[in-house]
Amino acid sequence: MTELTKSENPLGRSATRALSMSTIAFTVCFAVWTIFSIIGIRIKEELVLTETQFGLLVGMPILTGSLVRMLLGIWTDRLGGRLVYTGTMLAAALATCLLAFATTYLQMLIAALGIGLAGGSFAVGVAYVSRFYPPSRQGTALGIFGVGNVGAAITKFIAPFVLIAWGWQSVALVWAAALALMAVAFWLTTEDDPVIRHRRETGAGQTRSFLAEFRPLKDVRVWRFSLYYFFAFGAFVALALWLPRYLIGVYEFDLATAGMVGAAYSIPASIFRAYGGILSDRIGARTVLYWTFAVATICCAILSVPSGDYTMRGIEGPIAFHISVGPMAFIAVSFILGFFMSLGKAAVYKHIPAYYPENIGAVGGLVGMIGGLGGFVLPIIFGALNDLTGIWSSCFMLLFVLTAACLGWMHIAIRRMERKTHEPALAAAPAAE
Repeated sequence: MTELTKSENPLGRSATRALSMSTIAFTVCFAVWTIFSIIGIRIKEELVLTETQFGLLVGMPILTGSLVRMLLGIWTDRLGGRLVYTGTMLAAALATCLLAFATTYLQMLIAALGIGLAGGSFAVGVAYVSRFYPPSRQGTALGIFGVGNVGAAITKFIAPFVLIAWGWQSVALVWAAALALMAVAFWLTTEDDPVIRHRRETGAGQTRSFLAEFRPLKDVRVWRFSLYYFFAFGAFVALALWLPRYLIGVYEFDLATAGMVGAAYSIPASIFRAYGGILSDRIGARTVLYWTFAVATICCAILSVPSGDYTMRGIEGPIAFHISVGPMAFIAVSFILGFFMSLGKAAVYKHIPAYYPENIGAVGGLVGMIGGLGGFVLPIIFGALNDLTGIWSSCFMLLFVLTAACLGWMHIAIRRMERKTHEPALAAAPAAE
């Protein structure tokens, strides 16, 4: 991070501090955002929830965090990330504290909506951090910021032990206190981004109308990027929330072990997002996304195979055999899937400041919103598929279809561009396309 700032960024220490504190804050926000991945299991037992009700509870914070991203991103463009980031964290901390006092399913759903504000911090951080770095290094900077996804691993690793010792209500109170303290620390240690400082120093106001912020959303390319992120990020969040439940149901892991395995999945899938940003700067986001979708399709195909005993007609009579993905094979393949998801998440966001430098908040917010909606919708669908089919691996069947669709659409779009553009012009196009 130091080398990045000194060699490429004239803002120096301000940029380093903005990136460092934004990443730490996003880590705490993400830990709060995924809190139901652990305490939701205990709540399910206490309230005797169905799989679909459990999926709705787990996904509710993801819904709020997704829907507010575009609005928060626009507010960040207009008011500055320091103010919006701090306010978002304080509001989410209050909702998390109130969760500890909820006693009914409806009350918990309402509290979960407020907790979801923590997830909206991503759009704020993207718009805030990107303004401190030049285009050639924004992929790396945003990749580092995205490492905050590791907050999901923190929740899965620590929350089970707090829950077992003091109950799930204590988890909510501790996480709320941590987020409130983080908000105060962020406000005291950061400063406004260069655009906001320039407006303040020159007295120049916001030149664009609020509606003008939405104009880039007419570009179909924005929606293609959104589908990519629906898988790369949305499916990552869904699996981060769903894996403990999956491991307990399929392989009969206990809660602590399932939480630790889920944390081990989330850590590399978060940390390597920074590497995805570096790769996107060096070889182009397009190449990174090709690898992401190709490998993810293979991994989802393997994990979607249902366990069972099969009999086929042989030359000399019936041949019986058993097919299953064992726990170690499942963990290995899911970790590979998580690794390439982390690369894909960074690659998608390399596109946004490169093509929409004046609308990072709106475009980044929309892409983040669609991705976050994936994290909300997919756990609900996972639970519904379990209820409807009775097949645990049905969730990976769905993900196989999704990633294959992303790969197909991207390939068709690129081939269409190549037919319309001569090779010299194509070679001169921005690396993020």
